[in-house]
Amino acid sequence: MGRTADYSRQSCSIAATLEVIGDPWTLLVIRDAFRGVRRFEQWQERLGVARNVLASRLKSLVQHGVLEPRVYSERPLRHEYVLTAKGKDLYKVLLTLHDWGASHLYGDEGAGVSFVHKPCGHELKPTLACACCGEEVKPRDLEMKVEPDRPTVGDVLNKGEAA
Repeated sequence: MGRTADYSRQSCSIAATLEVIGDPWTLLVIRDAFRGVRRFEQWQERLGVARNVLASRLKSLVQHGVLEPRVYSERPLRHEYVLTAKGKDLYKVLLTLHDWGASHLYGDEGAGVSFVHKPCGHELKPTLACACCGEEVKPRDLEMKVEPDRPTVGDVLNKGEAA
């Protein structure tokens, strides 16, 4: 993807995730997919990204099961791209990235974009909570368990390509 980083020998789900969505253009493509963008020309116009770069990012997102192509024109053959369930699971990541950027980069000036939680009417402040007990999770509440002989990023990504 134009990067020189090689995470393939690491055993880390964060590194594996970076292999799929770690490119800035890729995250912006996904962001816009959540905003309803589905067609190549729409992304190209909105992002101003080079066509070859956009084509490469879309191809990678399809290969990794984040986007699914659907034919919308037979002549000429044209596809639109929709988020899969795997892609939709990235929404929490994007909300958290937005919150971090708004807080730590824009600060008091504000990012000019906020998300309102419709059921309660308040601005969303994402938190991480345990799915079992509902408690908010803080770093001190976690213990990392590392399995011996865990698969590398290369193993995980190559397995997906073989399927």
